[in-house]
Amino acid sequence: MFEIIGQSFIQLATLENFLLMNFSLFFGIIVGAIPGLTGMLAITLFLPLTFGLTPVSGLLVLLGLYVGGVYGGSITAILINTPGAPAGAATILDGYPAAQNGKAKKALDMALYASCIGGVVSAIMLLFLSPQIAKLSLKFGPSEYFAISFFGMSIISSISGGNLLKGIISGSLGILISCIGVDAAGVSRFTFDNYRLLSGIPLVVTLIGLFALAEVLINKNRKLDIKKIDSNKIKQEEKLLMSELLESKNVIIRGTLIGNIIGAIPGTGGAIASYISYSQAKRFSKRRDEYGKGCLEGVAATESANNAATGTALIPLLTLGIPGDAAAAIMMGALMVHGMTPGPRLFTEQGPQIYAIIIGFTIINILMLFQGKILIKLFTKLSTISYAMLAPVIAALCLAGSFAVNNTIFYLYLALVIAIIALVMHNLDIPRSPMLLGLVLGPLIENNFRRSMAISDNTFSIFYERPISLVFLILAGISFLTPVIKQSIHLLKKRFVNE
Repeated sequence: MFEIIGQSFIQLATLENFLLMNFSLFFGIIVGAIPGLTGMLAITLFLPLTFGLTPVSGLLVLLGLYVGGVYGGSITAILINTPGAPAGAATILDGYPAAQNGKAKKALDMALYASCIGGVVSAIMLLFLSPQIAKLSLKFGPSEYFAISFFGMSIISSISGGNLLKGIISGSLGILISCIGVDAAGVSRFTFDNYRLLSGIPLVVTLIGLFALAEVLINKNRKLDIKKIDSNKIKQEEKLLMSELLESKNVIIRGTLIGNIIGAIPGTGGAIASYISYSQAKRFSKRRDEYGKGCLEGVAATESANNAATGTALIPLLTLGIPGDAAAAIMMGALMVHGMTPGPRLFTEQGPQIYAIIIGFTIINILMLFQGKILIKLFTKLSTISYAMLAPVIAALCLAGSFAVNNTIFYLYLALVIAIIALVMHNLDIPRSPMLLGLVLGPLIENNFRRSMAISDNTFSIFYERPISLVFLILAGISFLTPVIKQSIHLLKKRFVNE
């Protein structure tokens, strides 16, 4: 193995690869930070350009865009309450409130460090533990996928802002929207005889409407001459202190572990990992009352998890030929174009190239730390821009991003409709994050439930006879019931005191 790694360093250590890694990472961060123009879009656009490169160089470009896109999504999530990618949606919960409380730089620093740590650890896991983790993934069938997706939905109890009923309403609305289109049985649902809805509503369009355009509508009456922050007056105390980073070390470690595990399971991804990590961080934190109000631990939890999922999402792709998420699916096509067939034989037949790519992936995550430290100074200045100037730019980028999804104005209208729905939800004090959770997990829950029922002849025994699915369902039940029990105890205590 060490001989193969030595050969891989020879293929990796070129000036061309170093420049390509830096450029793709930089471009990925920029694109990931623009609402609607996600890292996924960047990977898709750059894929044809990699065909003229060597397999190692081509895959490093795509990995740089992948990593940069995931991290870049946290920048706008913190600064303007708009995640640049689905994986950054959970960062809104504490990132944006932190920015509103004058801790934008601290939140950006925390996101950068947590992202780098999560990414580097996931790359090391990919390098040394991919065969072992792939064996664990083999044990997951439809019932396990259903159980873990259902467990993911139980996180609604932690992100509902103290009102579980409204959180469930929001999550159910997300599941309902995810049902639009043709289902697995070929039945058209909620399309209103419009052929454009047969393929459903793209997640990117929903994301733009739910957070970006909705934010513009919600703040339409915001004063134009808001108080500006003088970036020249931001001194040392405004930066993230080492003591603050060390206080979040347990959260980062836990988030990294969760991200690695969730990322290795095909069909999940960074969005699910970040929500689960946030829920667990809040549950075990001594500062749980501060969550949702700008707690830096919340930022550390989400960013460590979603970046940790980037590396292990490649494990089932490289070892089993099963893409862990949509980005990995694109990379699977890139591998095959370059004559590299994903699967168990990949490490033995083309070991030097694969290890060069994995080591390069590790280096990309380290380079992200240095690029991020430089770019944070630039992005912090966004806080000084008047909202009257920023809102039209956000709206224009979002509308352009909606149109660019499939070059059709219909998606632009859909984004506007979803933005209006989000505005109504805001006025009714219904949280939007559970809706996104329902959109992401709804198809996973439905499809795996169908497959489980088909395997078990329409009996529910498959869910409790298989230990892994049983464990996740029990955890889901505990997660749902815990806030209800706490609320009931609180009401009983209050009633007892009044009596």
